Amino acid sequence: MAAAKTDLVIVESPAKAKTIERYLGSGYKVVASMGHLRDLPKSTMGVDIEHGFEPDYQPVKGREDVIDKLRKASRKAGTVYLATDPDREGEAISWHLKELLDIPDDKARRVTFNEITKNVVQEGIAHPRDIDQDLVDAQQARRILDRIVGYKLSPLLWRKIRKGLSAGRVQSVATRMVLDREREISDFKPEEYWYLNAQLKTRKGESFKAVFHGTEKKKIELKSEAEVNAVADAVRGKPFTISAVTHGTKKRSPSPPFITSTLQQEASRRLGMTPRRTMSIAQQLYEGVDIEGEGTIGLITYMRTDSLRLSEDALAAAGQFITAHYGQEYYYGKPRRYKTGSNAQDAHEAIRPSVPSLTPERVKKSLTGEQYRLYRLIWGRFTASQMANAVYDNITADAACEGYIFRAYHSKIAFPGYTAVYEDNRDEEEEEGGKKPLPELTEGQSVALEKLDGEQHFTAPPSRYSEATLIRALEEKGIGRPSTYAPTITTITAREYVVKEGKYLKPTPLGETVTKLMEERFPDIVDVKFTARMEDTLDKVEEGQADWKGVLGEFYEGFAKDLDQAEEALSGTRIKVPDEVSAEVCPNCGRNLVVKSGRFGRFLACPGYPECSFTMPLVVEMPGRCPKCGGRIFKRTSKKGYTYYACEKGAECGFMSWDVPTKDDCPVCGKTMFKLAGKGQRKPFCINEACSNFLPEDKRGYRRRRTSSAASEGEAAEAAAPAKKPAARKTAAKKPAAAKKTAAKKEKA
Repeated sequence: MAAAKTDLVIVESPAKAKTIERYLGSGYKVVASMGHLRDLPKSTMGVDIEHGFEPDYQPVKGREDVIDKLRKASRKAGTVYLATDPDREGEAISWHLKELLDIPDDKARRVTFNEITKNVVQEGIAHPRDIDQDLVDAQQARRILDRIVGYKLSPLLWRKIRKGLSAGRVQSVATRMVLDREREISDFKPEEYWYLNAQLKTRKGESFKAVFHGTEKKKIELKSEAEVNAVADAVRGKPFTISAVTHGTKKRSPSPPFITSTLQQEASRRLGMTPRRTMSIAQQLYEGVDIEGEGTIGLITYMRTDSLRLSEDALAAAGQFITAHYGQEYYYGKPRRYKTGSNAQDAHEAIRPSVPSLTPERVKKSLTGEQYRLYRLIWGRFTASQMANAVYDNITADAACEGYIFRAYHSKIAFPGYTAVYEDNRDEEEEEGGKKPLPELTEGQSVALEKLDGEQHFTAPPSRYSEATLIRALEEKGIGRPSTYAPTITTITAREYVVKEGKYLKPTPLGETVTKLMEERFPDIVDVKFTARMEDTLDKVEEGQADWKGVLGEFYEGFAKDLDQAEEALSGTRIKVPDEVSAEVCPNCGRNLVVKSGRFGRFLACPGYPECSFTMPLVVEMPGRCPKCGGRIFKRTSKKGYTYYACEKGAECGFMSWDVPTKDDCPVCGKTMFKLAGKGQRKPFCINEACSNFLPEDKRGYRRRRTSSAASEGEAAEAAAPAKKPAARKTAAKKPAAAKKTAAKKEKA
C-alpha cells in the first residue's frame, strides 16, 4: 500500500509558515512563496486594451528558483492548500499561484485565517473552499485600472513637466486633498473673538476663575475689545452672587476596537509610527512571534480590515478577563457590539488580540520595542471596548452680576471604567478642562471680584493634514481601501508631491503643478466623488454584481477621450515647475535660495547656477527665538543622525539644545520656552538661568544628565556622539537570547 502523500500549505512569508507548521504537525509541509510570484510586466503596460483588457501576467523576475521549488513540491503533494492573506489581494495571489504552478482544480484548495492561532488554523484547514473568482476579478480590475492610469498618464507628465513623475487613481486624489487643504488655509480670513475671565473670591479667601458666558437668557460671544470693555465696565466694582450651582455626572463610552485606518491614526499620534511602519509591525504580530513559554503564536487578528465586528468567542474571552483582573464593576455587563460603517466590506473582524489573556506585560520580553508598543495599543483598545463607562462628576457654578453670567466649571473622574486600560482623545480633552477644584459654593452666596482679564483670540485656519488625519479623510470620503492607505501616502511623499514639515503634509510646487494639470485635463481622476464611486463599483465586482471587464471598458472610454484632448491641447507645451523659494539668502550673491531635489533628498541651492554653485542642507525653522541672541532657531541633524536645535548664527552665537523650542514665551522673562523631545504631551519650561522661572536640568525629566543647552557648534557635534547622545536616542535594553534570534529571523523574512 502506497504511503499517503503529504499535503502542502503555501503562505507568503517564512514567519507565517513557521507558525502554521507548528499548529498542523506531521502530514503537512508549509512553505512560503515570499509574496507575489506572477504579475503584470514592469517594462510594458501588459494589458491588451483592444482585446477585452486581457492581462499578460508574467513570472516575477529573479524568483525562478522559488517557482521551481514550489512547482516540484505541489506535484508531490496530496492536497495543496493556498493560505495567503484573507483579503482581495491574498485571494488573487492564491489564484496566481494555482495558475503559475499548474495545480489541478481538484487538488487546489483555498483556506484563510483571520488569526494565526491553533484552533483557527486547524478549523480553516478542516473547511477549505474553492478560490473565489469574484474576489480575484475585483483585484484584477483594480490592478489593471491602476496600470492603465499610471502607464497612460505618467508618460504625458514626463513629456510635459518632468521625467520620473507618476499619476495614480488614488495617489492623485490624495495629493489634491492635501493641496485643497493648503488652499483653504491660504484663503482663510481670521475672525476676532475674546474671553473675559473673572477672578472671584469667597469670604473665606478661596479664589476661583469664572469665564463670561452671557446673560441668563442666552450665551453671548464677545467679538471685540469694545464689547469686552462694555461688560467689564458694567460689572467692575459691583457685587457678584452665585446664581446657580449644578452637580451632575457624565458618562463616557469607550471607543470601538481598531480597524486599519484608526490603527494607523493612533499609532501615528501616540507612537510616532508612519502608516507603512505600523502595517509592517502589525504584519509581524499577525504572522507569529516566538513567545517565551507559549511558543510561536500570532498575537493579533488580520490587520487589513474596515469592519468593527467581533467574534462571540473573543467577546466572551474579553468579559472573562476583565472580570477576573479588574472586577465585575469594570465589565460592561454584556458584550459591546459596534456598528460597521456603510462603506465597509465587513470581510474580517476588527483588529484585536488573538488571545485577550496574553497581556502586553506577559509578552513584553519576547517582543521588540516597536512590537510591544503596537501590541499594547491594540490590546488596550480592544479590552477597553468591552469595559464599563468612565464616570465623571461635574460641577458648574454661575456667578451673576448686573444681568451678566460668569461660569465656573470643574470635572473629576468618579469611576475610571475603561480608562483604567486605555485613554483616548476625548478623555484627555476632558481632563484638560476644569482641572482646578472649585470651593464649596451655594446659591445666593456673595463673592468678590478680584480682577478681570480680557484675552484676545482669532479663529484659526484648518490644520494641514498629518498622515493620520489624511488617512481619516480618505476613509471618510470612501477613497481607497484598508490595504491602500499606507502605500498611497508613501507614494506621494516619495514622488515629492507633498513633503512632511514636522508631522504635517504640505504640497510642493511640483505637486501643485501636477495637480493643476490633472484638474484641467483629467478632472475625473482627481475628483473625490468619482474615485469613491469607482471604489463602490469595484466592490460590486467583488460581490458578483458587476463584470470586471465591463467596468474597465466603461472607464476607459471617457479616459481615452480626455487623454487625446490633453495631448492635442498640450502639443509643443512644456510646463515649468515654479521654484520653491526659501527665506535663506545665498552668502555669495545675495539671492534667495531655492529648494532642489537630489539623490539624497531635498536641499537648498542658489538659483544663479552655474554662475553661483552655493548649496546647503535644507533647514527647518522652529517656533520661538534664540534665548542668547534673539535669532531664529533651526532644527538640525548631526553627522550621527541625532536631532538638535541651534541658533541660525551657528558658532557666532553658540546656542544649541536637545530640547524642542515651543511657541510659548516664559511669563516671567519673556524668552522662548522649551520642552522635552519625544512623543506625547510635554510641559514647556524656561531654560534661562537668570530667570526666577528657570527649571534646572535635573528636574526636567531626563533619564540621564544631558549636554548643556548652550554650546558651540563643535560642542553640538560632540554632544551628538554616541557617548553623549540624549536619552531619547538610547537603544532599547538588551533582550533575552530567544527574542534576539526571533528578531533576527524576522529581519531576514
